[in-house]
Amino acid sequence: MNRKGGTPREVAVPVSVFAALRTELAKEAGTLPTVHALHHAGYHAGTAAAAVLSGNGESAPAALGRDAFWGKLADFFGKRGWGTMRHDLTHSAVGILSSTDWAEAGDGDADPDASCFFSTGFLSGLLSELAGGPVAVLEVGCRTRGESACRFAFGSEAAIHNLYGRLLDGVDLDGALAAL
Repeated sequence: MNRKGGTPREVAVPVSVFAALRTELAKEAGTLPTVHALHHAGYHAGTAAAAVLSGNGESAPAALGRDAFWGKLADFFGKRGWGTMRHDLTHSAVGILSSTDWAEAGDGDADPDASCFFSTGFLSGLLSELAGGPVAVLEVGCRTRGESACRFAFGSEAAIHNLYGRLLDGVDLDGALAAL
């Protein structure tokens, strides 16, 4: 919630909250509703977080150069305990954010499916708000699945939809990006 006229309030919670939310929501509602609920909640939290990122008296994120913007975003997440984030521009239509210590994929979590549903929504909401238009985000790698990093592809809705379709067809990420 926003305070009148101010930036949103922030609180710190243990990282274990992500696994607890996933588990309890899945027990109550099922897997797909859990994914949707966490994604939507993350999106709304991300749009609110844009005000925090923009409201600290420094240069507005949109006014920064590319390297400064991604550095500021990485600093934002790192200072809040989300993890170390790196930006890779691997394709002209799709960027990749990656982290080898992303909080939502907590240490000890193990699942054959990706688990960063809240983060995917959060990043979409945050980037959409900062860009002034829709930015779609797709989790394309997850430490919960035993991968070395959580990876989030982002871009236009059409580009991410196309990427997702290729991944569903069994094409690996590099191949799917090359085919875009």
